[in-house]
Amino acid sequence: MPTVLPPIRYQDAEYQNAHNDLYLGIPIDAPEHILPPGVSQEDFDRALDEFVSILGDDSVFTGEALRDYVDPYEIPLPNVDRKIPSGAVCPSSTEQLHAVLEVANRYSIPVWTFSRGKNIGYGGPAPRLPGSMALDLHRMDKILEVNEKFAYAVVEPGVTFTQLYEYVVAQKLKIWSSVPSLGWGSVIGNTLDRGMGFTPTANHHEHIAGLEVMLADGDLIRTGQWAMSTSPSAHLSKYSFGPSIDGLFLQSNLSVVTKMGIWLTPQPQAYMSCSFDMPNREDVGLITDLFGEMRRNGIMPNLCYVFNIVEWSAIIGKRAELWDGEGAMPESRLKEIQQEIETGHWSVKFSLYGAKTVIQAQFDEIKRVVAERAPTGRIKGAIFSGEGDRLLDPTSVTQPHGGMFVGVPSLWSLPLIKYMLPKDGSGAGAHSAYSAIIPLDGKVMVEWYHKAREVYEAEGFDAMCDFFMHGRHAVFVCMLCFDKTNRKQTDAIDRIFHRLFEEGKKMGFAKYRAHVDHMDMVSDQMDFNDHAYRRFVEKIKDTLDPNGILSPGKMGIWPKKYRHLREGAWKDNEPVAGVHDSYGPKANL
Repeated sequence: MPTVLPPIRYQDAEYQNAHNDLYLGIPIDAPEHILPPGVSQEDFDRALDEFVSILGDDSVFTGEALRDYVDPYEIPLPNVDRKIPSGAVCPSSTEQLHAVLEVANRYSIPVWTFSRGKNIGYGGPAPRLPGSMALDLHRMDKILEVNEKFAYAVVEPGVTFTQLYEYVVAQKLKIWSSVPSLGWGSVIGNTLDRGMGFTPTANHHEHIAGLEVMLADGDLIRTGQWAMSTSPSAHLSKYSFGPSIDGLFLQSNLSVVTKMGIWLTPQPQAYMSCSFDMPNREDVGLITDLFGEMRRNGIMPNLCYVFNIVEWSAIIGKRAELWDGEGAMPESRLKEIQQEIETGHWSVKFSLYGAKTVIQAQFDEIKRVVAERAPTGRIKGAIFSGEGDRLLDPTSVTQPHGGMFVGVPSLWSLPLIKYMLPKDGSGAGAHSAYSAIIPLDGKVMVEWYHKAREVYEAEGFDAMCDFFMHGRHAVFVCMLCFDKTNRKQTDAIDRIFHRLFEEGKKMGFAKYRAHVDHMDMVSDQMDFNDHAYRRFVEKIKDTLDPNGILSPGKMGIWPKKYRHLREGAWKDNEPVAGVHDSYGPKANL
């Protein structure tokens, strides 16, 4: 019989306790019993028995255990179907995965695939189509290879950033992996969703070299040079013979990714932690143009992280400890906070890696440029290097300079979600985000920040914003922190998100990833030639997955079997039983 107790996900007590606080410590109703769409109770029970025979009763979950498989920041709303699964299965090998998909096909049970379920703020492990079976890959957690000479790793979906880091340390390998702000997530899961880190390989999806994927019918495919079973270049080259298909499996429901090769960073001799800040909110335009130019011309070779004073203050403490007045914090109070913590309205964090003399020369040139073009800004740099000719030990880098910037994972940013809680610590912190791709143009950035602030402040919230600066665009994140037990806040967050979405849409912006409640909304923006892109991918979907079992609705791609649900959700603003896209006033963030 399936178990009703959630699985243990982490051997690390800190991580497991944080997970329990997130999923089990937040007041929320246990998921009610729900069947996969069109599947009878009798067939579902038969399928569960078969899953148990394949995986064992400690790897199939129902009942109370499914609290581990809902959106941890879910806001239950009237007349909106909860995004909950009918059950969960945890295969630990490709052989078990193959058998699970065979059963799912035979009984027409859709599965919702995820690696660690830590895409929090975007729905976590919750399925787009209620009643899907959660296909939880966290037990497929083997590190298959880490190559020091060529600086790459080959991993399964359950491998976390922390696990990969600890492996490298234990083996004394001269490699740094890139890590995001939270180290408990899956390397594959983050990469496939186009997540970002902070070292030179920060754009994770750009450093994929060879995927292994399982199609809905159980067939295994390898991409790139890995498609050749004997190639010594399997993870050294991105070149393919014929069409390159790797991109089909990013933010995708065309397969289940079972293995991935990813490039890492050779351990450098030195590292410089750099920061720059400017005092006024309008300075975001100058920062955008100045640092964007340096990113494009190579003076600044790595990703820049830019954040405003509200986001920085959220790391320090709760809003109620900083401001007890009504509405958004006034500019005068923000200026006081800037003085108290000695920073600007906008701060830029960037890093340089390599030989000590080289990065010192890079920093000197950056310092010269900003002194000439942004004299009201302040620039700082702290260099760390190995002794003599030795490479730099990342654990020797002191905070706040080290951590994720030198590839050392942690949970350091998790307290940010508590920003809107009362002083007494009651309530339940949560967050969502509107995260748009925006051109690196100063005038556009100033206009967008002005609009975003207007939207936040109309609801009494502070504009908490950051952006990751690439060479030609930024991923601009409007963080939406709230107390999910406070109905006034949840209603306001709903309105903020939808207005940000509409304002962004007017300016031609689309999100770079989407919450499960908003996938159809974003997909519908890709409207050239009567949504030709979506029609093309859905043709592939129907060919590869004729029974429509793999993650129906993910990123707005629906199989033929369920396509009428998508249309009903985004046309006419009316929710359909089993599917709701929060296009109207009832968003489940």
